Amino acid sequence: MGSGKYQTYIFDLYGTLVDIHTEEEAPEVWEKLALFYGYYDAVYKPEELKKEFRTLIGHREDAKRKEMQTEEGKSADAHEAFPEIEIENVFRELYEKKGVMADEALAVHTGQFFRVLSTEYIRLYDGAKELLATLKQSGGRLYLLSNAQRIFTEYEMHTLGIASYFEDIFISSSCGVKKPDERFFRMLLEKCHIDVSKAVMIGNDMNSDIRGAKQVGLSTFYIHSNISPELVGEPEADDILLEMDMKAVKQKLLG
Repeated sequence: MGSGKYQTYIFDLYGTLVDIHTEEEAPEVWEKLALFYGYYDAVYKPEELKKEFRTLIGHREDAKRKEMQTEEGKSADAHEAFPEIEIENVFRELYEKKGVMADEALAVHTGQFFRVLSTEYIRLYDGAKELLATLKQSGGRLYLLSNAQRIFTEYEMHTLGIASYFEDIFISSSCGVKKPDERFFRMLLEKCHIDVSKAVMIGNDMNSDIRGAKQVGLSTFYIHSNISPELVGEPEADDILLEMDMKAVKQKLLG
């Protein structure tokens, strides 16, 4: 049992534990990705590839949304508006558009190559690993709930050395739904038998992390980091930090 106010700590990843900047619009990203596709006889011009990539994502998100809305005869509502796709399928379909049949390994490696090309930096916030270690040592149960792509995030967490701190990791692309949809939260709560009265969601996005967590009865801790969405009005969370400070986070969580 944790020694602070909570037994269970549910973390967002990007903007909460990990500082990242990606630039997917840079022309050189698409030039190099188009060259990579050409290696496998899928010949694209950079702008053509970029346009097709965006189009395929939109089509897959629309199809997923319709699937979710019609499941079991349900009509569309706010709880069914946040589908998530697996991005590796988009990279595979880009090969197929050019008559090339790509296996899963090639689709995944292409997606990861794109991620590396578009990432300007990725790093832990100062003190993030120490915070996780302290919470773990105090007897806390740690989980991750992230709107992200498994083929990126799973590998980035291992590279950053933090995957082992979590008892379980929930990534939206593998679950087919993303925050703030309450079903994503409930997947974690139900699978891991979490008592919401003794658990807290820690994140940097008022809508996805905080409002989403409140829907299922979790306590909330909002941290305004350098990549948080712009705040509109006063943040509504049980605990609030208006700047990234892991020592202050630890103090608030453990008292």
